[in-house]
Amino acid sequence: MRRVIFPVLLAALIGGCASLSPYSVSESTLEGQLQTAVRNFDQEQLKAGSPLGMSLSEADITLGPDGREVAVLDLAGQVSLNMMMTRLPVDIYLKVEGAPVYDSEEKAVYLRRLQLLDSRVESSLFKGDLKPVTDSVMRAVSQMLETVPIYRLDESDFRQRAFGMLPMDIRVAPGRLEFVPAE
Repeated sequence: MRRVIFPVLLAALIGGCASLSPYSVSESTLEGQLQTAVRNFDQEQLKAGSPLGMSLSEADITLGPDGREVAVLDLAGQVSLNMMMTRLPVDIYLKVEGAPVYDSEEKAVYLRRLQLLDSRVESSLFKGDLKPVTDSVMRAVSQMLETVPIYRLDESDFRQRAFGMLPMDIRVAPGRLEFVPAE
Protein backbone atom coordinates (compact mmCIF):
# COMPACT_ATOMS: atom_id res chain seq x y z
CA MET A 1 0.00 0.00 0.00
CA ARG A 2 2.81 2.42 0.91
CA ARG A 3 4.55 1.77 -2.39
CA VAL A 4 1.46 2.90 -4.26
CA ILE A 5 0.73 5.95 -2.12
CA PHE A 6 4.25 7.43 -2.13
CA PRO A 7 4.47 7.97 -5.93
CA VAL A 8 0.95 9.40 -5.99
CA LEU A 9 1.76 11.81 -3.13
CA LEU A 10 5.07 12.74 -4.75
CA ALA A 11 3.35 13.47 -8.07
CA ALA A 12 0.67 15.53 -6.35
CA LEU A 13 3.27 17.50 -4.39
CA ILE A 14 5.40 18.17 -7.44
CA GLY A 15 2.34 18.88 -9.57
CA GLY A 16 1.11 21.39 -7.01
CA CYS A 17 4.51 23.07 -6.86
CA ALA A 18 4.80 23.07 -10.63
CA SER A 19 1.52 24.94 -11.00
CA LEU A 20 2.77 27.62 -8.61
CA SER A 21 6.33 27.88 -9.87
CA PRO A 22 7.41 26.13 -13.08
CA TYR A 23 10.95 24.87 -13.31
CA SER A 24 12.81 27.18 -15.68
CA VAL A 25 16.13 27.22 -17.47
CA SER A 26 17.93 30.44 -18.36
CA GLU A 27 19.56 31.36 -21.66
CA SER A 28 23.03 31.23 -20.08
CA THR A 29 22.40 27.69 -18.80
CA LEU A 30 21.32 26.62 -22.29
CA GLU A 31 24.40 28.25 -23.84
CA GLY A 32 26.69 26.29 -21.50
CA GLN A 33 24.84 23.04 -22.15
CA LEU A 34 24.98 23.60 -25.92
CA GLN A 35 28.74 24.21 -25.76
CA THR A 36 29.17 20.96 -23.82
CA ALA A 37 26.84 19.02 -26.14
CA VAL A 38 28.74 20.16 -29.25
CA ARG A 39 32.07 19.26 -27.62
CA ASN A 40 30.74 15.78 -26.73
CA PHE A 41 29.23 15.36 -30.22
CA ASP A 42 32.60 16.24 -31.79
CA GLN A 43 34.44 13.72 -29.59
CA GLU A 44 31.92 10.99 -30.47
CA GLN A 45 32.34 11.76 -34.19
CA LEU A 46 36.12 11.57 -33.93
CA LYS A 47 35.93 8.24 -32.06
CA ALA A 48 33.63 6.92 -34.81
CA GLY A 49 36.24 7.86 -37.41
CA SER A 50 34.47 10.86 -38.91
CA PRO A 51 36.83 13.24 -40.71
CA LEU A 52 34.60 16.19 -39.76
CA GLY A 53 35.45 18.19 -36.64
CA MET A 54 33.28 20.87 -35.08
CA SER A 55 33.83 23.40 -32.31
CA LEU A 56 31.95 26.43 -31.00
CA SER A 57 33.76 29.54 -29.87
CA GLU A 58 30.53 31.40 -29.20
CA ALA A 59 26.94 30.38 -28.56
CA ASP A 60 24.40 33.07 -27.83
CA ILE A 61 20.79 31.95 -27.32
CA THR A 62 17.83 34.32 -27.24
CA LEU A 63 14.56 32.83 -26.02
CA GLY A 64 11.17 34.27 -26.89
CA PRO A 65 12.20 37.25 -29.05
CA ASP A 66 9.25 39.48 -29.94
CA GLY A 67 7.01 37.27 -27.75
CA ARG A 68 7.36 34.30 -30.13
CA GLU A 69 7.85 30.72 -28.89
CA VAL A 70 11.21 30.24 -30.59
CA ALA A 71 14.90 30.19 -29.76
CA VAL A 72 17.38 32.17 -31.84
CA LEU A 73 20.95 30.90 -31.82
CA ASP A 74 23.91 33.06 -32.83
CA LEU A 75 26.79 30.64 -33.28
CA ALA A 76 30.42 31.13 -34.16
CA GLY A 77 32.84 28.28 -34.51
CA GLN A 78 34.88 26.15 -36.77
CA VAL A 79 34.20 23.13 -38.90
CA SER A 80 37.25 21.25 -40.09
CA LEU A 81 37.90 18.40 -42.44
CA ASN A 82 40.69 16.18 -41.14
CA MET A 83 42.18 13.93 -43.78
CA MET A 84 45.60 12.52 -44.57
CA MET A 85 47.37 14.36 -41.74
CA THR A 86 45.93 17.67 -42.97
CA ARG A 87 43.35 19.82 -41.28
CA LEU A 88 41.23 22.11 -43.46
CA PRO A 89 39.45 24.57 -41.13
CA VAL A 90 36.47 26.72 -42.07
CA ASP A 91 35.18 29.44 -39.76
CA ILE A 92 31.40 29.55 -39.55
CA TYR A 93 28.98 32.18 -38.31
CA LEU A 94 25.34 31.17 -38.12
CA LYS A 95 22.10 32.64 -36.94
CA VAL A 96 19.33 30.05 -36.79
CA GLU A 97 15.86 29.97 -35.34
CA GLY A 98 14.01 26.92 -34.13
CA ALA A 99 11.16 25.77 -31.95
CA PRO A 100 12.23 24.16 -28.66
CA VAL A 101 10.51 20.78 -28.22
CA TYR A 102 10.62 18.60 -25.11
CA ASP A 103 11.14 14.86 -25.61
CA SER A 104 9.78 13.17 -22.47
CA GLU A 105 11.48 9.83 -23.17
CA GLU A 106 14.90 11.45 -23.57
CA LYS A 107 14.10 14.08 -20.90
CA ALA A 108 15.72 16.59 -23.24
CA VAL A 109 14.92 19.71 -25.24
CA TYR A 110 15.69 19.73 -28.95
CA LEU A 111 15.37 22.44 -31.58
CA ARG A 112 13.02 21.57 -34.42
CA ARG A 113 11.84 23.36 -37.58
CA LEU A 114 15.18 25.12 -37.96
CA GLN A 115 15.41 28.14 -40.22
CA LEU A 116 18.66 29.72 -41.28
CA LEU A 117 18.45 33.47 -40.68
CA ASP A 118 22.03 34.45 -41.54
CA SER A 119 25.31 32.70 -42.30
CA ARG A 120 28.88 33.37 -43.22
CA VAL A 121 31.70 30.95 -43.99
CA GLU A 122 35.33 32.04 -44.15
CA SER A 123 38.52 30.21 -44.92
CA SER A 124 42.05 31.43 -45.41
CA LEU A 125 42.82 28.33 -47.48
CA PHE A 126 40.68 29.12 -50.48
CA LYS A 127 38.98 32.04 -52.16
CA GLY A 128 36.07 32.23 -54.55
CA ASP A 129 32.48 31.09 -54.36
CA LEU A 130 31.90 29.50 -50.97
CA LYS A 131 28.23 28.71 -51.66
CA PRO A 132 28.80 24.93 -52.10
CA VAL A 133 30.86 24.89 -48.88
CA THR A 134 28.28 27.05 -47.08
CA ASP A 135 25.45 24.71 -48.11
CA SER A 136 27.36 21.63 -46.91
CA VAL A 137 28.32 23.24 -43.62
CA MET A 138 24.74 24.42 -43.02
CA ARG A 139 23.39 20.90 -43.63
CA ALA A 140 25.93 19.41 -41.21
CA VAL A 141 25.19 21.97 -38.49
CA SER A 142 21.41 21.64 -38.96
CA GLN A 143 21.67 17.85 -38.69
CA MET A 144 23.73 18.20 -35.53
CA LEU A 145 21.27 20.66 -33.95
CA GLU A 146 18.33 18.36 -34.74
CA THR A 147 19.98 15.42 -32.94
CA VAL A 148 21.90 17.07 -30.10
CA PRO A 149 19.73 18.43 -27.28
CA ILE A 150 20.17 22.02 -26.15
CA TYR A 151 19.15 20.94 -22.65
CA ARG A 152 18.79 17.67 -20.77
CA LEU A 153 17.24 17.26 -17.33
CA ASP A 154 19.87 16.40 -14.72
CA GLU A 155 18.83 13.03 -13.28
CA SER A 156 21.15 13.53 -10.28
CA ASP A 157 19.11 16.57 -9.17
CA PHE A 158 15.98 15.48 -7.23
CA ARG A 159 13.77 18.30 -8.52
CA GLN A 160 14.72 17.75 -12.15
CA ARG A 161 14.38 13.96 -11.82
CA ALA A 162 10.92 14.46 -10.27
CA PHE A 163 9.86 16.78 -13.11
CA GLY A 164 11.06 14.13 -15.58
CA MET A 165 8.73 11.54 -14.02
CA LEU A 166 5.66 13.67 -14.77
CA PRO A 167 4.06 14.45 -18.13
CA MET A 168 5.75 17.78 -18.87
CA ASP A 169 5.84 20.27 -21.67
CA ILE A 170 7.89 23.40 -22.20
CA ARG A 171 6.89 26.98 -22.74
CA VAL A 172 9.18 29.63 -24.17
CA ALA A 173 9.22 32.85 -22.16
CA PRO A 174 11.49 35.84 -22.73
CA GLY A 175 14.90 34.79 -21.44
CA ARG A 176 13.98 31.29 -20.26
CA LEU A 177 12.40 27.92 -20.98
CA GLU A 178 9.73 26.87 -18.49
CA PHE A 179 8.86 23.24 -17.78
CA VAL A 180 5.13 23.06 -17.14
CA PRO A 181 2.65 20.19 -16.64
CA ALA A 182 1.44 18.78 -19.95
CA GLU A 183 -2.15 19.60 -20.82
